[in-house]
Amino acid sequence: MLDQDRWEDLFERFLRDRGKIDPAHGMDHVRRVVANAVRLAGAESARLEVVLPAAWLHDCVVVPKDSADRSGASKAAARTARGWLGSTGYDPACLDEIEHAIEAHSFSAGITPLTIEAKVVQDADRLDSLGAIGVARCLMLGGSLDRPLYDAEDPFCETRAPDDSVTTIDHFYTKLLRLGESMQTDAGRKEAVRRTEFMLAYLQELAQELGPGRAD
Repeated sequence: MLDQDRWEDLFERFLRDRGKIDPAHGMDHVRRVVANAVRLAGAESARLEVVLPAAWLHDCVVVPKDSADRSGASKAAARTARGWLGSTGYDPACLDEIEHAIEAHSFSAGITPLTIEAKVVQDADRLDSLGAIGVARCLMLGGSLDRPLYDAEDPFCETRAPDDSVTTIDHFYTKLLRLGESMQTDAGRKEAVRRTEFMLAYLQELAQELGPGRAD
């Protein structure tokens, strides 16, 4: 049986030694993903001995969002996590599935999750990009990259293609509002619907505050 408290302490110490690169992928993000993953694992009967380390270590290698190497970050994290877990004596029978779950969690990597555990970890990470936390993370990251909040001429991409390399709000349209469609589990889909509704309400409020006609 997994000694959850012992291993979680080891996972956290390992991550603290590695540090972080951007404000949206710090320890608070990891803890939220772990909490999401534990809830989804319970709802989907996924094995915690795979889900827990994969959730804790999914971002143990972080590549900046604007890096050309971004799509390879999850594979690098998976290799790093597997190597470290092997050195700690973690159950070797779990390592292949942990590695796959970490590889498949990333949106940019485009890897299909093949196990229920990988599906849980992917959904858990994507849920942290939605809802109130998702809005906050998006704004934090946009600020760290010195991007303006919105395009003054067309804030909500009504007459132009969204480009989140230019403005922060565009990221809602290039990715965030579509994440619910990519959820792999029933429990993840239900929570994604709720959180996406909040994000749409945020955009509606932003449109209202920007001026007449923007909330249509």
